[in-house]
Amino acid sequence: MNLLLKNGHIIDPATEIDAIADILVVDGKIEKIGQGLSSPKQSETIDLNSKVVAPGFIDIHVHLREPGFEHKETIDSGCRAAAAGGFTAVCCMPNTNPAIDDASVVRTIIEKGKNVLHGIVDIYPVGAATMARAGKELSPMFELAEAGAVAFSDDGAPIESAEMMRRVLEYAGTIGKPVIQHAEDVSMTRGGAMNEGIVSTSLGLPPMPPIAEDVLIARDITLVEYLGSAYHVAHMSTAGATELVRQAKRRKLPVTCEVTPHHFALTDEAVRSYDTNTKMNPPLRTQRDLEAVIEGLRDGTIDVIATDHAPHSFDEKQVEFTAAPFGIIGLETAIGLSLTKLVHTKILTLQQLIEKFSSNPRRILGLPKISIAEGESANLTIFDTAVEWKVDLDKFKSRSKNSPFSNWPLKGKSFGIVNNGFAYINDKILS
Repeated sequence: MNLLLKNGHIIDPATEIDAIADILVVDGKIEKIGQGLSSPKQSETIDLNSKVVAPGFIDIHVHLREPGFEHKETIDSGCRAAAAGGFTAVCCMPNTNPAIDDASVVRTIIEKGKNVLHGIVDIYPVGAATMARAGKELSPMFELAEAGAVAFSDDGAPIESAEMMRRVLEYAGTIGKPVIQHAEDVSMTRGGAMNEGIVSTSLGLPPMPPIAEDVLIARDITLVEYLGSAYHVAHMSTAGATELVRQAKRRKLPVTCEVTPHHFALTDEAVRSYDTNTKMNPPLRTQRDLEAVIEGLRDGTIDVIATDHAPHSFDEKQVEFTAAPFGIIGLETAIGLSLTKLVHTKILTLQQLIEKFSSNPRRILGLPKISIAEGESANLTIFDTAVEWKVDLDKFKSRSKNSPFSNWPLKGKSFGIVNNGFAYINDKILS
């Protein structure tokens, strides 16, 4: 692929570049960065008109649903949604059927991803921490890592037993991989449908207390202090959890965390609509929790923005609120929501946003660093901070449409990605 990107606003925290410049990509590598570059023969030229060019974004919390739940999403449709949403890589969670607890499943997922849009979206599977994610027996973690698993988690379910969590952390630490915890004490949340509080009481919906998240994180941080293994909190949602992680970081413990756009864009007040697309786990919390999460993003306590992209078919969500499955899609709204709610409100700078979508998640997972520099492979996310658009789920690439953000007006959107020798710009693949 030969591609000349003209007049892009290049922002790369790794190289500390923040400037308007051209980027010439030849055979998938950045050949030159500068002003007024000319286009060689057989190359595509795109004038970006000051759109932001950043190191490729990675979503470290995605449910591709394959194998086993292809009616919700497939590797093909999930990768297309990721490309449209501005992600050059995704990490897929292991709550599939079968679970990602065998090396052959890891390899199959990676190979299938290479056949979607010429492999422009890298897939990094997260291996199950325990067999069948049942919390009873350790998975073959060494074999999973050798096959390509970048982390371990029983996501969709917590690792409830302290002894099992200790073993998981020990083994993961031995091979230098983080453990990603779905933090929920299910003895406190079983049968629940939404956050415990004034809204759940007024709606008569079974509650899920926020302390259930805090309790498990507090236990896990104690184990991390004892063992020294890397620990990552998935989809953190409460004020209490944010403070626990903040204090762990002050003690220099290897604790990191992520937050989803829906947890900094919505509160449990949205559930008053009884729209099942407002049902997720962890549930939407209170305004106090939302403000704490936003402050955690601002002060650096929260390292990563991840979507927890969780597709469900239309009929699965079109039931009573208590019977509906948890989860919403997020790949194609993440950049828009983050720019609208965080950057345009001056909570985060563009550089801070890029760190939380690119460099921080790669650092946490131990993935190779990427940078926008001459001689480096072109791994780029391009987005427009100024474009105003309305969420139209019918145009989304995901197989499922379960989003609470239908018809939301947003400011800022992905324009395209470049990776692995190809570009995906305006819904078209360039090679």
